[in-house]
Amino acid sequence: MTTSQERIIPTDLGNEMSRSYLEYAMSVIVGRALPDARDGLKPVHRRILYAMHELGLTSDRPYRKCARVVGEVLGKYHPHGDTAVYDALVRMAQDFSMRSPLIDGHGNFGSVDNDPPAAMRYTECRLSALTGEALLRDIESETVDFADNFDASQQEPIVLPARVPQLLLNGSSGIAVGMATNIPPHNLGELIDGLVALIHNPEITDIQLMRYIPGPDFPTGGKILGTSAIKEAYTGGRGSITMRGVAQIETIEHRGRPDREAIIITELPYQTNKAALIERIAEMVNDKKLEGIADIRDESDRDGMRVVIELKRDAYPKVVLNNLYKQTPIQANFGANMLALVNGEPQLVSLKQFLSVFLDFRIETVTKRTQYELRKAEERDHLLQGLLIALVNLDEIVHLIRNAADTPTARQELMDRYGLSEVQADAILQMQLRRLTALEAEKIRQEHEQLQAQIADLQDILARRDRILEIIETEAQELKTRFATPRRTEIEHAEGEIDDTDLIANEKALILVTEQGYIKRMPVNTFEAQSRATRGKAATKMKEDDGVEHFLTCCDHDTVLLFSEKGVVYCLRAYHIPVGSRVSRGTPIVQMLPIPREEKITSIVAVSEFTSEEYLVMLTKRGYIKKTELSAFSNIRANGLIAISLEEGDQLRWVRRARVEDSIIIGSRQGMAIHFKAEHEQLRPLGRATRGVKAMSLREGDELIGMDILPSSIVANLTPETEETEISEEETELSNTDNSLCVLVITMGGFGKRVPVTQFRLQNRAGMGLVAIKFRKQNDKLAALRVVNDDDELMIVTNRGIIIRQVVNAISMQSRMATGVRVQRLDEDDAIAAVALVPPTNGDEEESE
Repeated sequence: MTTSQERIIPTDLGNEMSRSYLEYAMSVIVGRALPDARDGLKPVHRRILYAMHELGLTSDRPYRKCARVVGEVLGKYHPHGDTAVYDALVRMAQDFSMRSPLIDGHGNFGSVDNDPPAAMRYTECRLSALTGEALLRDIESETVDFADNFDASQQEPIVLPARVPQLLLNGSSGIAVGMATNIPPHNLGELIDGLVALIHNPEITDIQLMRYIPGPDFPTGGKILGTSAIKEAYTGGRGSITMRGVAQIETIEHRGRPDREAIIITELPYQTNKAALIERIAEMVNDKKLEGIADIRDESDRDGMRVVIELKRDAYPKVVLNNLYKQTPIQANFGANMLALVNGEPQLVSLKQFLSVFLDFRIETVTKRTQYELRKAEERDHLLQGLLIALVNLDEIVHLIRNAADTPTARQELMDRYGLSEVQADAILQMQLRRLTALEAEKIRQEHEQLQAQIADLQDILARRDRILEIIETEAQELKTRFATPRRTEIEHAEGEIDDTDLIANEKALILVTEQGYIKRMPVNTFEAQSRATRGKAATKMKEDDGVEHFLTCCDHDTVLLFSEKGVVYCLRAYHIPVGSRVSRGTPIVQMLPIPREEKITSIVAVSEFTSEEYLVMLTKRGYIKKTELSAFSNIRANGLIAISLEEGDQLRWVRRARVEDSIIIGSRQGMAIHFKAEHEQLRPLGRATRGVKAMSLREGDELIGMDILPSSIVANLTPETEETEISEEETELSNTDNSLCVLVITMGGFGKRVPVTQFRLQNRAGMGLVAIKFRKQNDKLAALRVVNDDDELMIVTNRGIIIRQVVNAISMQSRMATGVRVQRLDEDDAIAAVALVPPTNGDEEESE
């Protein structure tokens, strides 16, 4: 018989089970198994890091026992088993599990052989420097929200104020109810480059981001085969990425026995157990599933991994290695499943979405931090204003306080008489007598002025989104400088995988860059050859104050190196540059490269192959020249590479490819030209971050306008001369030698000529040079000086974007002292801006126009 207090509520079993199971499932999904897309942490990891922060276990403090940390986490934040907490702590300290470990461990934290860590009473830990700087900094500045812990006795953060995309940096794996996540780790430097690219171009796509973040970077190194699975994971959220260990075939010497071939494994795929792998190979050899293996042993030590698989004498090493890849975990798949909590809900997220969610969170964090700093500055300044009022009315206030009956009375009288707030009145009453000295009073005034400037600056940050983005970028770049490490995992094209270049015809293309930083690519056949002295075609639709700055012809598969005035080189594949019509403006370069808006591109060079036999010759505005091996630029980071060291006020202006046997010809605006050899005696090779030597002496008011390279076959026939001599009669006539190679000289007024190379004798570097042209009009200047062949085609572009394509031999051959013929008819106020040669088509017949 039931009492009056007891009630039985009839419930449908199906509904109750459904409701209870859903509550349990959501609890596991949100509160245990899936990471938050903002800071990349699950609750247990976040609680461990926050507890260690509260204990003061920073990277510059002594280690503390892990048992102390686990006890703190269990007692305050995480009411679960101690094993779960310790296992999570251990994983954050393993450099073979985390790309950038979040905890600095001291003691036995396990191994790549799956050895268990020592008990928590033996091991010690503290936060790594990266965690302190990138995850926990500013947590006291009201940047993130706090919630009650399990018993409402403490507050814990619901997310950490991360400064880097931690979820992509270290990856995550977890099995929830009905869903799972498996996110691979990445390289810190690449992630920050990708974040900066997103800040500069919010419209960037997942595929474009892969220029900055090419793929995962596993802590154990190894290789990734193929990029198609990475693209699938980055665009659709799922992809099976093939990982392969690093193995070499070596010959091992045995004392008293013949040498044998061996396969040496030095790196394994991520999360592969080395001991289990060796055991598996041994079992397969015993079961006759693997043939050709005589012995297997682990020679790994503190210097690194080394597994030696000794082969039988009659074995084919490559065949054995391929069988190992096929049948053992030396080659394995990483099933990427990019699932994370976004706004508390599980979502399958693409690469751009990951970075966008993080960037939005970072904007919110910086905004909250700035609001907190502004409030603190205003509160402090409010106090100082009260103290300044006290200093101005010192005698009256001292008299008022002395005559007051008690503190509340004095406070009220101060507030009534001087319009002070209660806080200001309290500050005056608590003021020490030493603050009344002249020096202390001056300090108060200075602090007030500094706070006024700080408040104005903080208000400006809150009012302008671009300043917040600038702060985010600066702080991220600082972390990259301090903590980024080189990529460990190499990404290779899989056998039979179609590369982008396989899908794109290697057509001849024209690349145009305008003064205001727009870039576009056009097929060369957009412009058919025209007669000399015709007007040409419009090549670009520009703003009133814009003009064509650079002009290059290349092939679509070429790598285009873009050099900025600051001496930094950036890199783009030609086919990545968007195609534009003749009347389109093009794409802003800042959307394609992480280049500051105020930095200008001053030279572009196309490269089909990076070799050590070729050099890049660089010339600056002030006339410094240097040559550096082309191979030094084969691996340009997404955010650029220093190409030359510049003096204050100097700019990098021209870059050309050359061989050591070639020679260099440089022209000036007033029509002078100097010709000297590129050999090491005249121009020794220098590294990237060097300045160079003087190229040419200029008359007052003159400036350099260009540089070109003469091939060695012509240079061999020229004799160096060091002294300037009068122009001889022979030089005024055309040389009788082979004139297939000559110097094309074109003025800004549209006149030009070809001059035999032999008329520009070799001189020593840093001389005044020779006269290259006599101008028809007094105000005309030299626009371009190029080395051309008879059968070359050239394209001339004007400041207004008018392009004419014509054959070189339509321009007559004349001497150095001649004035030339009209090569392009110009509109009023227009002028020749640049000249480029149309590249020959490799292996094809000359195209007929």
